[in-house]
Amino acid sequence: MSGFYDSGYVPARLIFDRLLGLAYVVAFLSTLAQFRALCGARGLLPAPRHLRAAGFRRTPSLFHLHYSDRLAAAVATLGLALSVGVVLGVLDLVALPIAMVIRAVLWVLYLSFVNAGSVFYGFVWEMLLLEAGFLAIFLGNTATAPPIAVVLLLRWLLVRLEVGAGLIKVRNDRAWRDLTALCYHHETQPLPNRFSRHFHRLPKPIHRLEALGNHVAQLIVPFGLLCPQPIASVAAGIIVATQLWLMLSGNFAWLNLLTIALATMALDGRLLAAVVPAEPATDGPLWFAIMVTILTVSMIVLSWAPVRNMAARRQVMNRAFNPLYLGNTYGLFGRITRQRLELLIEGTDDQPGPAASWKAYEFKAKPGTLSRRPRQIAPYHLRLDWMMWFAALSPLQTQAWFPPLIARLLRGDAATLRLLATNPFPRQPPRYVRAVLYRYCFTTRAEHRRTGAWWTRRRIGEYLPPAALRSPADAANEDGND
Repeated sequence: MSGFYDSGYVPARLIFDRLLGLAYVVAFLSTLAQFRALCGARGLLPAPRHLRAAGFRRTPSLFHLHYSDRLAAAVATLGLALSVGVVLGVLDLVALPIAMVIRAVLWVLYLSFVNAGSVFYGFVWEMLLLEAGFLAIFLGNTATAPPIAVVLLLRWLLVRLEVGAGLIKVRNDRAWRDLTALCYHHETQPLPNRFSRHFHRLPKPIHRLEALGNHVAQLIVPFGLLCPQPIASVAAGIIVATQLWLMLSGNFAWLNLLTIALATMALDGRLLAAVVPAEPATDGPLWFAIMVTILTVSMIVLSWAPVRNMAARRQVMNRAFNPLYLGNTYGLFGRITRQRLELLIEGTDDQPGPAASWKAYEFKAKPGTLSRRPRQIAPYHLRLDWMMWFAALSPLQTQAWFPPLIARLLRGDAATLRLLATNPFPRQPPRYVRAVLYRYCFTTRAEHRRTGAWWTRRRIGEYLPPAALRSPADAANEDGND
């Protein structure tokens, strides 16, 4: 079918498949390590309870059929094995129907976790992985040239991602409009990395250039993706460079990785062929062309909602308009926090009071101990660390998972403690646990040279007063209804 396929995109598809597969690898790895404690049968927000309350139509998931922690681990392991196979090039060795089935199974498995994971799976990169993963089902295999319509749909997804994020910034926060947002962002972002302090200490004119560059990269450049070559390649190159800058300055799970993957689908095949040699592919069968046509029409229809949202004065950020996460609206950091608030969770065996000795639980990546250097975590995703950042900015009453977390620490729950970096009560749980709110700031260069500390902090007050188990019976209550 002349004009329906283009073998020039075979090198781009090879790169895209590997990067998408890598994103799936990280997503299933983090699920395997964290889902039980966060959303398992006795997790902080149990998946069975969430699925029963929401129903299958709102949260389609394999776990509506049956849920157990063992089954969830098996499903995540299967997803991990398939995604590792994709990274290793399995899709290059199988027939078109098998390649489509592998991609579809990955999508269904991860959709099942996202719809069962409530707020712990409500991040923008979960939505992006599902939408990109679904479109990838129709990219073809080694013998089949990529359909041009699917290539354009992947570019259109990237346009929505970037433009949606750009619009939400300039609409919602004056700091983005007056170009001062980056004076705060590197310090106040959810999980700073090892270079974030250095980025924060850059001169203010550089921060203004960063903000201006962000607006150009998100509000102007993306439209070049829909233009002929070489404009599309130039636009893709700018987006890739921007994402590499973001990867250097912070931890955003696999968001930057997936964005780069999408950008590769706009690169000129002649340019990529010199780096990724590939055999020319042929047109696909009629049934495949029909499926691609149906997909294209469906995605055009589903795009109406996010386009209308982007055009609206009261634009919403990161919203799925259907339970399959197709045709989403995207955005990030629509409002910049001006100061970094951190919650420290502490325990004691003493009676609460001025003389009590409190010991802090250390999380794997979020700031805690002042002398600990921020870590590079991305593309891995630490969901509890991220939620602690949101909790510090929100009233306790809005964080349904926080009281169960405190209860698990009072019980010494092993699965919950594995989500943390240190347990200051290794022999037995503390009698009391509290949460204290602090304001954190990066140290200056002089302070860092003098003390070795990466942070300074000032206590603001108690977020949660000292809490204890009400009775011995509470220690046996593991039904997730704390």
